[in-house]
Amino acid sequence: MKKNISSAVINRLPRYRRYLADLLDNGITRISSQELSKKMKTTASQIRQDLNNFGCFGQQGYGYNVELLCEEIDKILGLEKNYNLIIIGAGNLGQALVNYANFKNRGFNFIGIFDINPKLIGINIRGLEILDTEKLEEFISKNDVDIAVLAIPKNQALDVAQRLIKSGIKAIWNFSHVDLETPDDVVVENVHLTDSLMTLSYRLSEKRK
Repeated sequence: MKKNISSAVINRLPRYRRYLADLLDNGITRISSQELSKKMKTTASQIRQDLNNFGCFGQQGYGYNVELLCEEIDKILGLEKNYNLIIIGAGNLGQALVNYANFKNRGFNFIGIFDINPKLIGINIRGLEILDTEKLEEFISKNDVDIAVLAIPKNQALDVAQRLIKSGIKAIWNFSHVDLETPDDVVVENVHLTDSLMTLSYRLSEKRK
């Protein structure tokens, strides 16, 4: 039976991956949960509990092999393969996402960008020509698209999401400031930038009291 892993644990895995990658970049090949916890400002118990959900990766008296643990987390997160992405919305946010080189370094490759604004259609962004959103279904049918990114106003998001789902898209990264509800076989990650900023505002206001 497949084990149910909490979303909180899954959400912490990319952070572990990021810290482990930094360790490798600095030539550190072995680390204990205690040492890692100090760097990440969490507890060693939390790290061990999280990782034990997926297997036994450490050795008592030795700790973790950083490179091997990094590889295992990559497998857990599905990062051992590359993903093709398209982005709908070529405004400031959309262009910033396409221009962020680190996505490609992690195996996330943008292969198409779309917009409805005639002033943007035809412009080249990092080697990609902005296409009319009317060509969305045709493009998906002719290309292997794994993930669609929505960087459009929320009043357009529901309609475009339905078009994507009907075209066979199974994963949506949504920046459109509206929570999308999708069929069970379609996964969606809703990203609300203003929520994060308001959380920061709360923490700042608490510090000032």
